[in-house]
Amino acid sequence: MNVQGLRGSVPLKGSREAQVRLGPVDLIIVIACSLAALVLLGPGRWTLGSLHHVWLFASMAAGPLVLRTLESRFPHQRWLTILADFWLLPAAVLTHGWLTPVVDTLNPFLRDAQLYAADERIFGFQASVVLANVIPGWLNDVLLICYYGHFVWPLVLGVGLYRRAHGASPEFDEYLLGLGLLFILNYSAYSLVPAVGPRYFLIDAFDAPLQGTLTPWLDSMMRRPVFARDCFPSGHTGTTLLVLFYAWRFSRKVFWVMLLPGLGLIFATLAGRFHYATDLLCAVPLVMVVVGMATALTRAARQRESERAARSVPVDAILRP
Repeated sequence: MNVQGLRGSVPLKGSREAQVRLGPVDLIIVIACSLAALVLLGPGRWTLGSLHHVWLFASMAAGPLVLRTLESRFPHQRWLTILADFWLLPAAVLTHGWLTPVVDTLNPFLRDAQLYAADERIFGFQASVVLANVIPGWLNDVLLICYYGHFVWPLVLGVGLYRRAHGASPEFDEYLLGLGLLFILNYSAYSLVPAVGPRYFLIDAFDAPLQGTLTPWLDSMMRRPVFARDCFPSGHTGTTLLVLFYAWRFSRKVFWVMLLPGLGLIFATLAGRFHYATDLLCAVPLVMVVVGMATALTRAARQRESERAARSVPVDAILRP
């Protein structure tokens, strides 16, 4: 099985002709979803629908194991490889909606008061309240449209890198590893510091609902997700900054196309009353940590691959003039 970059770091038992290997992102998904299932089997078994969510998290954890096994057995079925390589994106989208019983177990108390106080100490005002008085309706429409690009831009860059290399590549692997680390750390923070955001906690501070032509409909759509304690730190900000960083490194065309909508997305987190300014501020060091971890892990993996390749070279080939 020919692999590149971070591929094949953890082999599972199998024949030499059909060896199953899990990459770092596969391991992140398996470990994170398994831990969530164990939390709900143990201390969180009292939460509503805990057993149902155990099966949901377990099925998501089984995804990489099943797909990589099928990929090794049927190497000519390219759709299996593509599905396995992109499993992180459906895993991130779906598990976000399953976090309620996990957060109920780990920290059922909202931390909006603390985030509100942090904004007052750091900035001296509430950004969403100030912006509500100065942003016209048409700009709210534009910003909320940008806001819905949260899962679009990660897919755009991922597909672009994947197509350019006709499959997985070192650049794609490092980018996906960065996304995987960001999602697991971000969701962990949601569990430890749950908050509903200014649109609920500061509802009495706003004179009226968000104004605009499309805004009322777009805003109502964002009130439908079953999990709404996802403020700290801002996942929209963190994901956008991470994608912009990797787009600058690996695909300048995507970077320039994404730049203005991406900045609009970040600004919309405040204008749309979804986040406190502290949420955005703390997303920056989170992204820096994730980028550092992904870079270090990638370099270590490449070093191991180089050493493994060097050991596999026959001695007579080295000594041959």
